[in-house]
Amino acid sequence: MTLKNLQAIREGKLWSFQGGVHPKTHKNKISTAYPAQFEHNGQYIIHPHQHIGEDGELSVKIGDRVLAGQPLTHSYMYSAPPVHAPTSGTIVAIEKRPTNHPSAIAETAIILQSDGKDEWYKLEPVKDTSDRTALVNAVHQAGICGMGGAGFPTAIKIASRQKTDLLIINGAECEPYISADDTLMQHYADELKQGIAWVQQITNPELTIVAIEDDKPKAIAAMQQVAGEQFMVRAIPAKYPSGGKKQLTEILTGQEVPAGGLSADLGVLMLNVGTVYAIHRAIDFGEPLMRRIVTLAGKGIKKPKNMWVNIGTPIEALIADKQVKHPRLIIGGPMMGYTLPEPSIPVIKTTNCVLYGNEREFGKPSDERPCIRCGECASACPINLLPQQLYWFIQGDELDKAEQYHLKDCIECGACAYVCPSDIPLVQYYRQGKAKIRSQHQLEIDAEHARQRTERRNQRLEREKQERENRHKEALAARTASQSDENSDAIAAAIARVKAKQQNQNSEPKTANSSSERKSAVNAAVERAKAKKAEQQAQTEQSSAQPKASDEDPRKAAVAAAVAQAKAKKAEQQAQTEQSSAQPAASDKDPRKGAIAAAVARAKAKKAEQQAQTEQPSAQPAASDKDPRKAAVAAAVARAKAKKAEQQAQTEQSSSQPTASDEDPRKAAVAAAVARAKAKKTEQQTQTEQSSAQPTASDEDPRKAAVAAAVARAKAKKAEQQAQTEQPSAQPAESDKDPRKAAVAAAVARAKAKKAEQQAHTEQSSAQPKTSDEDPRKAAIAAAVAKAKAKKLAAQKSSNNVNEESSDS
Repeated sequence: MTLKNLQAIREGKLWSFQGGVHPKTHKNKISTAYPAQFEHNGQYIIHPHQHIGEDGELSVKIGDRVLAGQPLTHSYMYSAPPVHAPTSGTIVAIEKRPTNHPSAIAETAIILQSDGKDEWYKLEPVKDTSDRTALVNAVHQAGICGMGGAGFPTAIKIASRQKTDLLIINGAECEPYISADDTLMQHYADELKQGIAWVQQITNPELTIVAIEDDKPKAIAAMQQVAGEQFMVRAIPAKYPSGGKKQLTEILTGQEVPAGGLSADLGVLMLNVGTVYAIHRAIDFGEPLMRRIVTLAGKGIKKPKNMWVNIGTPIEALIADKQVKHPRLIIGGPMMGYTLPEPSIPVIKTTNCVLYGNEREFGKPSDERPCIRCGECASACPINLLPQQLYWFIQGDELDKAEQYHLKDCIECGACAYVCPSDIPLVQYYRQGKAKIRSQHQLEIDAEHARQRTERRNQRLEREKQERENRHKEALAARTASQSDENSDAIAAAIARVKAKQQNQNSEPKTANSSSERKSAVNAAVERAKAKKAEQQAQTEQSSAQPKASDEDPRKAAVAAAVAQAKAKKAEQQAQTEQSSAQPAASDKDPRKGAIAAAVARAKAKKAEQQAQTEQPSAQPAASDKDPRKAAVAAAVARAKAKKAEQQAQTEQSSSQPTASDEDPRKAAVAAAVARAKAKKTEQQTQTEQSSAQPTASDEDPRKAAVAAAVARAKAKKAEQQAQTEQPSAQPAESDKDPRKAAVAAAVARAKAKKAEQQAHTEQSSAQPKTSDEDPRKAAIAAAVAKAKAKKLAAQKSSNNVNEESSDS
């Protein structure tokens, strides 16, 4: 707004607006005397939603006792002003009740039962009136909203930091019958002046004007008397709807509020006189908005008047003296008011008038007739809309087009319906269209909020997932780092040990034989691996041949077992031959390693022999199932082959031992003892096989078997004595010169004794089948005695040999 316009306003210039009507006011029939307080000791119905905006949260519950002025809801948002108890009493219910609205839709309501005491809640006025924020908060906590009919929260208006050029106090009250503001200005001018002062302090306007229609001379006079230099009083022409926000702004400033805009866009702030009075009570006394002046008029009321009525008072209590047959109950004036479906609906903060009359007074609702397109509605519209087009769009449910034609700018003044010759309730159609549009917009808003909530939830879940992954990665990295540290420590320790070992090796005196020792050990290991592999192959062939041979013919199974044993023996002999050939070369420099390698090779050969013998008995039963004699023959052949192989091995061992024992005779004695132990074990195994075959061969004469056994024992004993006799006689001569030759001679003697003993056993086993015809038990006993004696002689011979070797060494 320009300074030129402000100067014109100060000079008292007024403008006008398009359209408008001049209905009968009927205000001269209503008393504007000092308003009395309407007493009501019954139930109060307080709806939390009595304004434009949101609802506060309930502060009470059923059964609570409250005091007058106590807040029933609370909120820190200026868009949700609280509601308060109009008197003291008890909360008896919190339930759905019809609202003071054309639709009478049911909403949450607090039911307060008055106790008639009217005890007050502790009220606290604003202490620091210089604090602008404290003043605005006091207005909000008092629950003040626009009391001219709109119900917009006042705290939002006055809290704006937008510059205010003109403050307008609206006292026009252009609606017929309504005289609440007129009464307030006549009797509470001083309080209004104080309220205007508080608003001026908060908003700091350039100019303040109190606008009153010229048909209210008493109100104009009262306000002019208290105005002074604080504000200006302007009397404007009585024309409906000059009290509208946009119309009054245009009358006083000459500027039209743009479509979809507000008066604040022009630097104008407008408040109703009832709102200003409530601001005064809130700041100066801490009193909340819990009552207001209401005009009671119509032919149904005996004495039309204005009264102070508590918020929440049922309207049926105000019209208890019904005087008409067919009443109509209207909230607000006849132009913008609406008919209530039932009288139990309560008074709310925006209720300024209650009309109760008959059809003659307010007119009988006539039947709606078709539109004749006269255009009177367009001429009467104060904001230059096209009411006829809006009507058609709403009828055809074309709400998007109705929005394009600025339906939301309609102030619902009712001027179009007032001049319509077809009695079309245009305002009702517009309200319905607005409600549908609001519902659609609310659905869109809810959908948008749901979408935003879903996006925020997805973002939150993704963020939490990413945080979990980061934590897992950090934990994994920490574990990996610790493991790598441990591994690096272990590696470093191993490297240190290797270096220390190398240093120790370097510190020791190096010998020229270290490389040759390593090569000899490697060669010995290679030979052992070859012998082991050959032994495994022989065992595999033997095990694979036995099942097939025994399935068809037990003879073939026995032959296959014998062949397998022969192969095993041959492999063992080859391994021993290679070992004996390798031992001298390896023991030239270190006899200990050579002896160890020879012992390992002998152990492996022994193991292979045991496995072959274990497999042989398992094959023999299958072969002996049909012919035990052939099985015995096969067993004897196998034993003979085993004996021959053993003798060859011993011969090779005895021939190689002197070479290997050139340096150390003790080791040669040890090797000889090991060979004797192996021969003894082989002998025992052969005897075990012989004893198992004897029952088959002992079918002829047990006496002859006993005689043959005795002869064999005598021969074995004689051969042993001869060997012992030769051995002592040879030892002194050999040992005088060289202990090595003595050891060789001892080994030769032992071999001869072994051979003689084996021959004796062979003759004994061949003689037994012919002589054991009479008693197999005696033959078995005789055989056992012979074996025991032979075993004893062998033991004596072994002890003698050991003693001789120890004496030689």
